[in-house]
Amino acid sequence: MAWFKRSEKGIQTKTEEKKDTPKGLWYKTPTGKIIDTKELEDNYYVSPEDDYHVQIGSKEYFEILFDSKFVEIAANLKSKDFLQFEDTKKYKDRIKAATKKTRLNDAIRVAVGNSKGKPLVVACMDFAFIGGSMGSVMGEKIWRAADHALQHRIPLLVISKSGGARMMEAATSLMQMAKTAAKLSELSEAGIPYISLCTNPTTGGTTASFAMLGDINIAEPGALIAFAGPRVVKDTTGQELPEGFQTSEFLLEKGFLDKIVHRKNLKEEINAYLDLVLNRHYRA
Repeated sequence: MAWFKRSEKGIQTKTEEKKDTPKGLWYKTPTGKIIDTKELEDNYYVSPEDDYHVQIGSKEYFEILFDSKFVEIAANLKSKDFLQFEDTKKYKDRIKAATKKTRLNDAIRVAVGNSKGKPLVVACMDFAFIGGSMGSVMGEKIWRAADHALQHRIPLLVISKSGGARMMEAATSLMQMAKTAAKLSELSEAGIPYISLCTNPTTGGTTASFAMLGDINIAEPGALIAFAGPRVVKDTTGQELPEGFQTSEFLLEKGFLDKIVHRKNLKEEINAYLDLVLNRHYRA
């Protein structure tokens, strides 16, 4: 006779009473370590195991850079379907889906506030919105960010995180390269500092325009920065490419970047540079 007898039904729990494990409580690092997301947040969204800089959006960068409050500029601008192609997935449907998913109006947000007690305009991209692609709204928002900086003589910081031009807008998207570059030249003529921060990834028309036009160009560690992907470059040039040739470390070595800045030091480093060029009193 068996020492115990197991019920055939076992422990039964009604379906409606079952609870899924809450999502977002843990993060798996590239090296395979599992860490608590609160620990990740407290470490500026940088994996403590391997120093991997996790991709974040404008909300997190604003929290890192601004002292407390900030005011958004042109927050309600939205893209339009200029071409109205009759394809299976219309552009306007893509915009609606991205807006619903991210609760953003486009792939960039612009805000002005104090950083270490001094005014700063920040334009930051959100990769979650159609791959951080550069369309008419992005160009217009960067233009307005630069114009606000110009009118109020406030330094400008643009944080790039983009897959390149938004080709659903065709030539309109490509025109934003010239539009933003022309406006940034006005900042230069007025002696107002512009800092470009390249994060992972910064590619395509973004790299070919405003992302590389800063008075100082900085990047986060390990960021992919390129115009085209490695396969396209290899096929075009017919050359074997050095390992890691599109990382921020390689570009720093070759002189395309001025400095690589760890995310936890961004606020300190950016303000130290601005204090230097503007001859301001340094505030620790």
